[in-house]
Parts: sequence; C-alpha cells; structure tokens
Amino acid sequence: MYRYSRWGWQLKRRHSERKLLLGFPFCYSTPTSPENEKPASPGPPPIRVSITEMAGRGVFATRRIGSGDLIHTAKPLVSHPSLSSIHSVCYFCLRKLKPVTSSEDCNVRFCSYECEEQSKVFVAVERKADWSAYDDYCRTRGLKYPLLVKRLACMVVSGVASADCLDILQPASLSSEMISEMGEGFSLLQSAFMKAKARDECMAFLTEQWYINVLARFRINAFRIELAGGSYEDLHSLAAASVETEAAVGNAVYMLPSFYNHDCVDPCNEKQNEMTIIFAEPDPSLMDPNAHIIWIDNVNARLKALREIEAGEELRICYIDASMDHDARQTILFQGFGFRCSCLRCSFGD
Repeated sequence: MYRYSRWGWQLKRRHSERKLLLGFPFCYSTPTSPENEKPASPGPPPIRVSITEMAGRGVFATRRIGSGDLIHTAKPLVSHPSLSSIHSVCYFCLRKLKPVTSSEDCNVRFCSYECEEQSKVFVAVERKADWSAYDDYCRTRGLKYPLLVKRLACMVVSGVASADCLDILQPASLSSEMISEMGEGFSLLQSAFMKAKARDECMAFLTEQWYINVLARFRINAFRIELAGGSYEDLHSLAAASVETEAAVGNAVYMLPSFYNHDCVDPCNEKQNEMTIIFAEPDPSLMDPNAHIIWIDNVNARLKALREIEAGEELRICYIDASMDHDARQTILFQGFGFRCSCLRCSFGD
C-alpha cells in the first residue's frame, strides 16, 4: 500500500518540495463524458496532494466523492507509442487508427490535424535524426522507457519542455549494474543527435547523468497505456482485468496521477470482504483501491472513484495486474517500484 522507497524522505530538496506539494497546483476538469460516465459534482477541486506519514506524497479527497464519479482528468507530460503500435496509433495521442491500405506507408500518422499541430515542433526534431540504431536497441532488449527519454530529449531540444520538468517526480533506486547498462542507450541517443548536427547550445543538457536521472523517473512513474476502446459500465471488472502486454499501445508519464499510492485489489472481492469482518470498525486505509485510472480512446487519463470516498481519505490505485498471486505481486512491486506492499490483502498472504 505504501511506497517506502518510491516516496521516501531522501529527496535532496525535500523542504522546498514539501512547501510546493502542500499547495500543489493542478488542473481539475469535468469534460463532456460518455452517457454512462457520471461526472464529478460541480464545486471546488475534490483532491489535494499532501505528505503522508509513511509513504511520502499522496492524493487526498477534500470532500466526499461518490462512487463512479470522475475525479479528474490528466494530460501526459511525455508519451510515446510502443514500437509494435507505432504505425497503428496516433503518434501524439495514441488513439487507434484504421489500418493503412498500402504496406509501403511506414510513416508515423496522426489522428487529427490538432494532434499533428501540437506535436509538429518536437516531431520536426525527431525527423532530423536517424533513430534506427536506438530503436533496435530498445526492440532487441524489450525496453520501453528509453523511447520516452528520446521523446523528452526532442521536446527539450525543440524548446517545448524544460530539461528538469520531471525533477519533482521521485526516481527509482538504481543499482550500479542497471546504471552501467544505461550507458549504451545514452551513447546511441547522443550519437543520433550528433549525426543530425544538432546545435551544441541546444544539447548542453544531454549528459549521461541527465539520461540516467530521467530514466530512473520513468522507471517508476510511467503508466502503460491500455485503451478501453469506448465507454464502459463496470469499473470493478476493468480494475480486476488481467493485463496483457500486447494490449498496451504505449507509455506515458503524468504529474498528478504519479502521486497516487498503491493498494492491491482482490479480483473477486470475496476474500477481501471476508477479511474486513475481522475488524470491528474497518479502517478505510486497509480497504481495496478506491480509485482507478483508465484510458478510453487516447492517452488522456481519467481517474474514477471505485466506491464512495470520504473527505480526508487517501485515494489509491492498483499499479499491477491484481489477478497475480501474493509472491508475484510482491516481486513485481519491489523490482518495478521499489517497495513491498502491506495492504490488507497482502498482509493476509492472499
């Protein structure tokens, strides 16, 4: 449930960051929703980012949120399609596209004029370089986060993003072996820019340390984007659905959703419900995740309430495929996110 490593107190700028987070600015919106999606009630923003006692940062409700309410939406800071989906989804928003009629059409595509316009500045930088060696490096090793680094680097070079835009996000703890393995990726990235004759003044940020720092943040803050493909009726079924690698169309990093802490969810809820009987007054912090992140038809995220949430209650989501057994969940959470889950389900060894 708590990210001891991920949201620990070891940040160098913890004092200044604490002041920032207590009044963290974010955009709250209630966009036009599908007919069966109940929007959040009008009023003040329903959430705040604050410091928890044990897990670092967390997201808390500022008022009651009803079951099924749209809590907020979020646009990505950085996103990139998976290499297997790169010709079948929008290169900017990851919306699925109709199959191309010509097998010779290997150019990246966009779903709309708006997406093409919003991305044209950094895509122009991408198109000046030959990324074949870098992409092959990612493909042969099954790597996805270096693609996000490439996209962010192009955004920085083009001026649409700052080199330190992800610094507020907590990085993963990297072993010396992991850092050593990142050297090849950095060399290929740097080489692609150099061969494209990128100006030195635009490349000053691109050091091996920057590459490692950014990759460390992508490692534990990136979401795998799996499109629902339309509106939906049963959030609990979606939350419990098994995650297949092939279902992902890409990866993305967000600001506010990255602050949500984790809790495991029982796919059937039956055993979880039995566990709560043990407690005379069940603690909401020991219950299932009360929120769920979903992508309907593009990379824009929707955070939904899975049940009624009271004011002051921390909002939590499930990071992983919850249908896995206890040992598998613990291994993935520790290796991928740097913490061991102690939620109610894991505490009972389920």
